[in-house]
Amino acid sequence: MRSWTPEQVARAAGARLISPAPTTMGPERAIIDSRQAGPGSLFVGLHGQNADGGRFAPQALAAGAWGVLTTPQHAEDARCAPPGALLAAEDPLGAMQRLATAWRRELGARVIGVTGSTGKTSTKDLLLALLSPHRRTVASRANYNTEIGLPLEILAAPAGTEVLVLEMAMRGAGQIAELAAVAEPDVGVIVSIGPVHLELLGTIEAIAAAKAELITGLRPGGTAVVPANAPLLYPHFRADLETVTFGDSGDVRLVRSEEDFVEIDVRGRSIVLEVPFTQAHLRGNLLPAVAAAQAVGVTPEGWVALELSPGRGQRVALPAGVTLIDDCYNANPMSMRAALEDLAQTAARMGDARPVAVLGDMLELGPQARGYHLELGREVSRAGVELLVTVGPLAGSIGEQFDGESHRTEDAAAAARIVPGLLRSGDVVLIKGSRGVGLELVCRTLSATAPSANGAGAGV
Repeated sequence: MRSWTPEQVARAAGARLISPAPTTMGPERAIIDSRQAGPGSLFVGLHGQNADGGRFAPQALAAGAWGVLTTPQHAEDARCAPPGALLAAEDPLGAMQRLATAWRRELGARVIGVTGSTGKTSTKDLLLALLSPHRRTVASRANYNTEIGLPLEILAAPAGTEVLVLEMAMRGAGQIAELAAVAEPDVGVIVSIGPVHLELLGTIEAIAAAKAELITGLRPGGTAVVPANAPLLYPHFRADLETVTFGDSGDVRLVRSEEDFVEIDVRGRSIVLEVPFTQAHLRGNLLPAVAAAQAVGVTPEGWVALELSPGRGQRVALPAGVTLIDDCYNANPMSMRAALEDLAQTAARMGDARPVAVLGDMLELGPQARGYHLELGREVSRAGVELLVTVGPLAGSIGEQFDGESHRTEDAAAAARIVPGLLRSGDVVLIKGSRGVGLELVCRTLSATAPSANGAGAGV
């Protein structure tokens, strides 16, 4: 937005320009935390659960922000602050979203929207790795995948961006539609459909319909990338889109998977990629990523320099030969199964490594929550886990169906206290649970704790 005047920024946002910035140039990015304010930033004052962000408009201007976008009252209150653009709108969030859509159009970039019950973040990360050698690509950071985060990511994209890869999260019906209306995607990727957010949506059919809002939101002539044999999505297909399927019977198939490379068939064309990861679910997520890359005119090749977002399965080498699989960002029945399969395979490749699982509650599963956790206990046993630590009241049910050594804890703090002392040299430890459980505390504790050579954990 740097090339825009303050007047252009206000028009694009549908806001009233009360006072222009002391410059003819526009901002470089938008922020919603006044503590991040500085030169080139447009502070958007949003009304949150705990605070009204508009009250901090003067502080943002004092910190050197290009300007502020907030309610008329807060904009008036900021007149006494240091000079900066004052933009007023009754609905600052809606104004920020309109501004993001305008900037998306100005960029002229191809936009790929990625959603799914599980795997959307790793698919987004894979797309960035596949596209970056060929196009100037920007992808969503961390959890910037909501009605607030997504427009912030669009507004942070610099001029010259050729492809925007935007992760789209949802908690209920209508939210993917809202994100698609802001982003106007050319390509929509639905990675998977599974039992997530059942507490709000009730049925798998409703989940599929909510994810399919991405298909509805695609521009005519766009491309929908969907799993093969996903009949719940069939009613949402559109004749004015190209639909590309992926999976065993899809248009894009994994035909060969070796230690350091994969071969993918794309409608009869072979693509060979060198990959630094062996996880089956990551190799599976290469399929929709390759399909989406092809849809924006890129044929991936060579080395896939994947960098996973934090908490999505990174390997961390701890002292005394302990390997931590940090997958603590979120969890549902599908992603838990994939993570347990990865744990089993990783331990097997390491020879005598003991598989250890620290598993937290899977949230938002509705009335069937206990049943899903009981079934997970059976999955843990089938995966060959030798030591299980459950975290949270729901996760306690996992231990009821597990036939090995198990320990039940009520929260992440309790787990962080006992897990270091349970580990021994050579263990492979998976840590995974829903975001609300806060298992990153256990990961941090282990990273600061060195198991001794005889297997006892050192104190922290």
